[in-house]
Amino acid sequence: MQRLLPGEGIFPVTANSRSVETNQLGPHAQLEKTVRRHLAHPFLKPIADHTRQAFLLAQDRIASTNARPIILDSCCGTGDSSRTLAAQNPSRWVVGVDKSASRLNRERQDEPLENLIFLRADLNDFYRLASAAGWQLERHYILYPNPWPKSVHMGRRWHGSSVFPDIVKLGGVLELRSNWKLYLEEFQIALEIAGHKGGLKSFEPESFLTLFEKKFHESGQPLWRMVAKLS
Repeated sequence: MQRLLPGEGIFPVTANSRSVETNQLGPHAQLEKTVRRHLAHPFLKPIADHTRQAFLLAQDRIASTNARPIILDSCCGTGDSSRTLAAQNPSRWVVGVDKSASRLNRERQDEPLENLIFLRADLNDFYRLASAAGWQLERHYILYPNPWPKSVHMGRRWHGSSVFPDIVKLGGVLELRSNWKLYLEEFQIALEIAGHKGGLKSFEPESFLTLFEKKFHESGQPLWRMVAKLS
């Protein structure tokens, strides 16, 4: 079975990625029940100190300049997508968040961009801190998240997690991309339960935001994009 780690950044020379394999025949039977439970009950797990400190550093840096819209790049891995987004949006803050220090610290030849912030943080905590602080994003990217394809692991997908309500509260234009259509179909259903509508389509990338996107495309897999306006 294919195991995908968002932003792993280590790929074979040839594109030979297999499609996601799952024991689900359609959207998870417990999806609606799970989403409604999370919407009704706050996520009370204690927040890790390292994520709180990382968030406060980002908050201070953003507050030290004139107000700029924020673009969040979740699970940014080695940060290639964040660098591209920052170059394309010089008047916005681009915040790239990943839990792996080794991926974020991978050396690059490019000069660091003034509007780009990288943070090592647990997104389960970061989302709650940003939501509590009143962040309202302009755009939010979740690119090729770990699909957790076994049905027993549905609660580890972002739309099945306890932090899903905080993802929604952050607002903005939310864009997810995946080579597994069912993941995005489930996320679309979860958004509908939360009162939002998302559009889901296949797409052909003109350029690649992540190495996963390049690898899946060159392996001949269809790519899918779900976009929702949450503000």
